[in-house]
Amino acid sequence: MASPHTEEPPTKGTADPDAHIYEEVTLCERMELSQRLAVEELITTEASYVHNLQLCLSDIRAHLQQKQLPDFDLEGLFSNIDDILHLSRQFLRGLEATAAQEHDQLLGISTLFQEFKEEMETVYKIYCASYEHALLLVESYRKDPRLQEEIMDTLNATVPHTSASDLSFFLVMPVQRITKYPLLLGKILENTPAGTSTHQALAAAVSAMAQANANINEYKRQREVATKYNKAEHLTLRDRLARLNTHSIAKKTTRLSRLLMHEAGFVSKTEDKEYDNLEEKFQSVASSVAGLKENVASYMAHLEAFLVPAPHKRELQMEEGPAQQYHRLAEHLHRAVFPEFKRRLDRLVWQPLCSLSEMLVGPQQLVKKRLDKLLDYEEIQERKSELGSVTYDEEAAMNTYLAINALLVAELPRFNQVAVQLLGQVLGSLCVLHQDLAAEVLHEAEKELKQLPHGHMPLPAFWRLVEDTLQQAGAQLRTFTQAFETVTPGPVTQPLTPAEERKVLSLVSKHGPDKLYQVTSNVSGSKDLDLTLQRGQIVALLQRVDTKGNTSRWLVDAGGPRGFVPAAKLQPYSPVQSQQPGMQTPTLESVPDRRRHSYASPEAPRPQVATFTPAFQVVAGFSFAARSPQEVSLQAGQPVVVLEPHDKKGSTEWSLVEVNGQRGYVPSSYLVTVPVQEPMGWSLPV
Repeated sequence: MASPHTEEPPTKGTADPDAHIYEEVTLCERMELSQRLAVEELITTEASYVHNLQLCLSDIRAHLQQKQLPDFDLEGLFSNIDDILHLSRQFLRGLEATAAQEHDQLLGISTLFQEFKEEMETVYKIYCASYEHALLLVESYRKDPRLQEEIMDTLNATVPHTSASDLSFFLVMPVQRITKYPLLLGKILENTPAGTSTHQALAAAVSAMAQANANINEYKRQREVATKYNKAEHLTLRDRLARLNTHSIAKKTTRLSRLLMHEAGFVSKTEDKEYDNLEEKFQSVASSVAGLKENVASYMAHLEAFLVPAPHKRELQMEEGPAQQYHRLAEHLHRAVFPEFKRRLDRLVWQPLCSLSEMLVGPQQLVKKRLDKLLDYEEIQERKSELGSVTYDEEAAMNTYLAINALLVAELPRFNQVAVQLLGQVLGSLCVLHQDLAAEVLHEAEKELKQLPHGHMPLPAFWRLVEDTLQQAGAQLRTFTQAFETVTPGPVTQPLTPAEERKVLSLVSKHGPDKLYQVTSNVSGSKDLDLTLQRGQIVALLQRVDTKGNTSRWLVDAGGPRGFVPAAKLQPYSPVQSQQPGMQTPTLESVPDRRRHSYASPEAPRPQVATFTPAFQVVAGFSFAARSPQEVSLQAGQPVVVLEPHDKKGSTEWSLVEVNGQRGYVPSSYLVTVPVQEPMGWSLPV
């Protein structure tokens, strides 16, 4: 019989309460240990991630940037990794700060993830959407031996401990990190007792990061769809025809039919006020950029034409004075001020404006493609409501429209804001450039004005001086005019050649003497039906307007050809009656091709027409000083008699003339032939 104090071992099937408690304690310790290790892994890997990002930027990218490799797209490779590094540093500081919270550390971590969720989604979605393009760049550089050698040289010099074979080893880190956050949080959550507030907070953090990854993937998908359509294609007619097939023609026909029904009101149009407002603002910005670009291009073309003449290159035969001061000012403006203004205008206005215009191309293509996809979407929606289902391709077409629309609604506000800011900066730069130009020109002009004799004179006194000077100059001009008209001798007339005389007589007989006009300067016909005439030639006026009713071009008869001449280059011509003996007065019947007017009676006697011999004289148009005994001096307006219209070698550049009883040669270009309008005097042509 066992002693009452002897402890018997438990029989089979009896539970030991101490063992159960021991197992629970052990499980809690294991969960707590795993939880602590998961938290340490989160913080440790985040610190390593930030360190690698710093290496990527401060060492690798900086080293590649110093090389200045041609055809190397650093921005395309690293995208917005600067924003990711800045955000990750803040996030790491927050994680490290939770270690001091002890029992509330998990709650702090959960709160931190939920607070950073929006910022992480914003910066990582841009990087992840550009990641595929970065990989394509890396692949293209790998195929270029020269670039690949430079890249490997950079990696060996900056991060030799990583043994990285290309840049993709570092570029993939942000993509991997954002997708690992839900896994790290889930590991902590697995080792947190259910039903506690900490478990609920961690579950919310896991859900938030999972949602952020889902949104990033959706944005990436939208960008891939948009990339397919936002490129402006410059196709030839042959390329466009090659793309036509039965499917494309049917699709375009359906879209056109749908669009016409929208305009006619037969079918309702999908309303999206949010998008419509965004597109309206975008189109306004695009129109403003296009208009400003056109105006700036025109302005720069006019500025280029303005800089072509160079007044400072003209030799001024004057001593020091206002003319030389203007010469110095014009030289400085054309050589320094205006070229510098043009360079700044190109760099600060034209180039940014062109870049902004190029930025608009992609969104414009996407907006246009959205309308096409909207028409497809509406057509498929109607078919889906009738049949209850759609094909796989139709479902894909609907998703394409939804992706493009969602991307535009999300991106257009920011794009419009940035475009308006850039446009404002361009306009501001344009205003500042003109202010600087005006200030510089005024400064240079003031320096020259101070050197003038009246530079320090008060303004009222200066204007009185100007008025007195103009009055004195006007009085001198009137005195000179009166003396010129009084002293000038009578003209020496020279008769027309027989051919010219017959031509003028024909014009008089056809149109009458009151219709005769003289050409005051050479006329070069530049349009259809325009005449090319020489100065002094006689013509007959037919009409004072051209075929379009323009009164500045007159229809004339040049003694054979008829055409239009500028009215400003014609003046009335009054021939003097011939005093030459033997000239008879021909009747109208002796003149060939006489036109009969419908109002003239055939039986009426035909009037007699007096014979007119238009008289001309040759005068000196410019003063000329003789330089040898074979030459003779001339004064402007002095009558001369041309003896031979050439020199002894037959050159027409010199003419033998007689002036005041002296004979000699003068330049032919200095002589002007003018008609005698009045028997008692003459006047210089206008």
